[in-house]
Amino acid sequence: MPRNRNTGAVRLVGYDVSTTPPVLAAELAAAWADIQRHHPELPDLAAPESLIGESSSACGGGLSFERLLHEAVHGIAAARGVRDTSRAGRYHNRRFLAIAEELGLDHPEEPHPSSGFSLVALTPETRRRYRPTIERLQRALKAYSVATETDTGRSFRGPAARHGSSGGGVRVKAVCDCGRNVRVVPSVLAQAPIMCGACGKPFRIPDVPEAAAEAVVAVG
Repeated sequence: MPRNRNTGAVRLVGYDVSTTPPVLAAELAAAWADIQRHHPELPDLAAPESLIGESSSACGGGLSFERLLHEAVHGIAAARGVRDTSRAGRYHNRRFLAIAEELGLDHPEEPHPSSGFSLVALTPETRRRYRPTIERLQRALKAYSVATETDTGRSFRGPAARHGSSGGGVRVKAVCDCGRNVRVVPSVLAQAPIMCGACGKPFRIPDVPEAAAEAVVAVG
């Protein structure tokens, strides 16, 4: 997801509107750009949709500005060539914490046995600094939640609804080179790559036996 700032502007093309409404994608990109304004070495955000679908178990929490700043820590670590996680990306080490503190995140407790210093939180000063951006992103997230969770004739269902489908499907685990994973419908992944925010590599579906074992039925 992050990439070198010298390679061009933030890329917003290629996401599937059934999972990433354009307003939310734009607000994610705008929030990321605001973080870059304070931390110019942060690589560009190439694929906002990967944040929306990505499992949050290793990062502790759903999508929010705090989560976005967490991902920015991984982006800066990648730009510096710093290995900030271990155990297939699950354990966040003290190098992660050091960069997190630079970006205005804090971890007041002892490291978690399995996730380390993953559960960082915004400091009051950071919350004040980014207040307008946080409020805009929260509004976009609320609109996204209403559009995708409200099961009414007026709700946003995307292409599946237009073709008479219930919108469900079989989601399988897709992995990246650093061990992070997302649950995705294979046909959606085939439309455009989903990039990892930590290593910048695309998520891919493993060999068929593993993918089949990990398959779950999507509720839609």
